[in-house]
Amino acid sequence: MHPQSAPLLTGFRDEPTAPLRMTFVYFDAGGGHRSATQALASVIAVEGRPWEISCLNLQKLLDGIDLARQLTGYRIQDVYNAMLARRWTIGAEQLLPVFHAAVRLFHRRIVRLLEDFWRASQPEMVVSLIPNFNRALAESVRRALPSAPFVTILTDLADYPPHLWIEAESEYLICGTERAVEQALAMGHPPERVFRVSGMILNPAFYEPGDEGGTKNRRALGLDAERPTGLVMFGGQGARVMLDIARRLSAFENLQLIFLCGHNEELAERLRQTRFRFPTHVEGFTERVQDYMRISDFFIGKPGPGSVSEALQTGLPVVVERNAWTLPQERYNADWIRENNLGIVVPSFRQIGAAVERMLDPAELARYRANAAALKNRAVFEIPEILARIPQDKRPTVAGQGEQVH
Repeated sequence: MHPQSAPLLTGFRDEPTAPLRMTFVYFDAGGGHRSATQALASVIAVEGRPWEISCLNLQKLLDGIDLARQLTGYRIQDVYNAMLARRWTIGAEQLLPVFHAAVRLFHRRIVRLLEDFWRASQPEMVVSLIPNFNRALAESVRRALPSAPFVTILTDLADYPPHLWIEAESEYLICGTERAVEQALAMGHPPERVFRVSGMILNPAFYEPGDEGGTKNRRALGLDAERPTGLVMFGGQGARVMLDIARRLSAFENLQLIFLCGHNEELAERLRQTRFRFPTHVEGFTERVQDYMRISDFFIGKPGPGSVSEALQTGLPVVVERNAWTLPQERYNADWIRENNLGIVVPSFRQIGAAVERMLDPAELARYRANAAALKNRAVFEIPEILARIPQDKRPTVAGQGEQVH
């Protein structure tokens, strides 16, 4: 989907005057950080702001001190993605402090590498869209570029402290929920430097009008035009649990399913060979997830902030699982879904049959869809406005300066 480079660099100059130079920091663990980075950069480009955007893949900059790679030959992000695909996530809560300890162990080396990078590239603002490394990023920016603001955009609905997203060294924070704002303020961050936006960053394609009757409509996929339709998706690498979900739902009759398997062709082929009593469509990797969501009625997947937000943006209520296998930073997402009546949270996908039965009730489905439609997530368009104001903020912080976005 995305060309690779080390690090990835993209840029544009829309005006003859010297643009404001920004660096967005991302990595490929999970895929959502790169997607959010590219979505935000694309909106900035379309708006024609006088900014020059470069994007730093932090994993590639730190390859030389990637402890997991030195021991196993695999990058941390590759290990993480394999864990997601195989659902080897039950120990993630205990592994996270171990990982943070390793980050602290290499802290000075990470900071030095980043300082060298900043001095060579000279950005005037650094924007982090990643967790785990924000202390090192903040310290390196402060040392190498004392006049450059450092901004952290949380691409999770909330922090999972300590040391995931919000650090004491964080300078400006952009949060997609009130919960994340409360966490930042509880840590003592000045209210004028904590900004609230209306959700997670989404690809601008999710705001395009739907293409009724287009190539991705139900009939074009061999589906029934009127039958209730569920979309099953577990990220860019799929997940083996999709086979279990398929098996548990295969006896339903008043249903049809779309399976998006990402790059996992083995999974896609096994699903194609599964016998169902209803129509199905199995797709591998696609860049047009929004088209499939627009012809569906509900979503089944893990409670990832990106996929859940994409589903809700297209009006789909969600069915997700919350248990010991759920990544610790995604557990709040399931709580948020339940609290806002945006779908069904099951303790295990062994209960997927009962959850789908509820979704097939017309009154229940209509209620959930109405709640999803009531959300007005415009974060990808709100964040450039915030970034435009931050360079005008005076240092050091003076109480009462700046404002929050509500």
